Amino acid sequence: MTRRGDFNHRTLVWLGCGLAGALLAHVSCAADAPPARTNAAPTAAAPKDDAVEREFRELQALDDAAMAEVDRWIRDNRAFAAKGAGVPDAELNRRIQARLEPVRRAYEDFIARHPTHVGARLAFGSFLHDLEEEAAAEAQLKKALELDPKNPAAWNNLANHFAHDGNVKTAFDYYAKAIELKPDEPVYYRNFAGTVYLFRKEAAEHFKLGEQQVFEKALDLYRKAARLAPDDFTLATDLAQTFYALRPPRFEEALRAWTNALTLARDDIEREGVHLHLARWKWLAGRTNEARAHLNLVTNTMYAELKTRLLEKVVETNASPAVLTTNAPALNLNAPAPASPAQAAGPR
Repeated sequence: MTRRGDFNHRTLVWLGCGLAGALLAHVSCAADAPPARTNAAPTAAAPKDDAVEREFRELQALDDAAMAEVDRWIRDNRAFAAKGAGVPDAELNRRIQARLEPVRRAYEDFIARHPTHVGARLAFGSFLHDLEEEAAAEAQLKKALELDPKNPAAWNNLANHFAHDGNVKTAFDYYAKAIELKPDEPVYYRNFAGTVYLFRKEAAEHFKLGEQQVFEKALDLYRKAARLAPDDFTLATDLAQTFYALRPPRFEEALRAWTNALTLARDDIEREGVHLHLARWKWLAGRTNEARAHLNLVTNTMYAELKTRLLEKVVETNASPAVLTTNAPALNLNAPAPASPAQAAGPR
């Protein structure tokens, strides 16, 4: 993991029940689940390698190590929970808070001694967002932008904050500014796309578009991001799930998008989640035998209910093809809990 550069760093999505309610962003595949927004590192030329910068790199390493451990705890607990085990949320919350407290103190100490360090302000702002301390995070990000108005990461990260905080139209403008300053950064397109997709009413008003045109805009932004980051699984699934909103359905395009996501899946949980989506699209397209074949590849208990429901649809369709519909809502692969608006921190 690294925050030095504009690449995805952190994949945690905090849910409404607190830190221990976090799931990995790739599980969020419901049509209305907000894709994770990714914060990014400053893109200005690297300062000379002096003692301050060496200390900042050590601070980043401390943060990375803590977040990597927290990521692992959440992954492990999710796996244990799928088998009927796992620790209670309250206990996992306590462990996470204790693990991250030394990192907070280290940021506060560094910034007290180096108040004009833009990278530290951005990194600390993202860290505070992860802890859902929105007002404190906003203060750090605004200070970073004040110190470096041409830093695209500062615009992007503030856009994330505004989108999370309900000031969506300002977020649209801030994402556009980040892209203007650094048009080859996939993170900015992805964040912009996710916000347009989720806040479709505000996007329609802001850009003077109809609802389907809003979804087309989101899809176009996702495609631009994917061209710049073709190996990113989470981005590939964000793009693919956009097809649930498009009318009339684009079966072949959707299937290509989900097939691409399947090739990028990093573990069995991700692969089986994609197989569920492929099964659903093939069921909707009337290709029920292929849908059943995908469902046969899903064995993880966390997907058991979804698999059963889809299998029932496949059987029902075989019995009476007239029941086939293309207006069903998207699969919700967030079991056991639905997603809520989230700030997923990325490279800082």
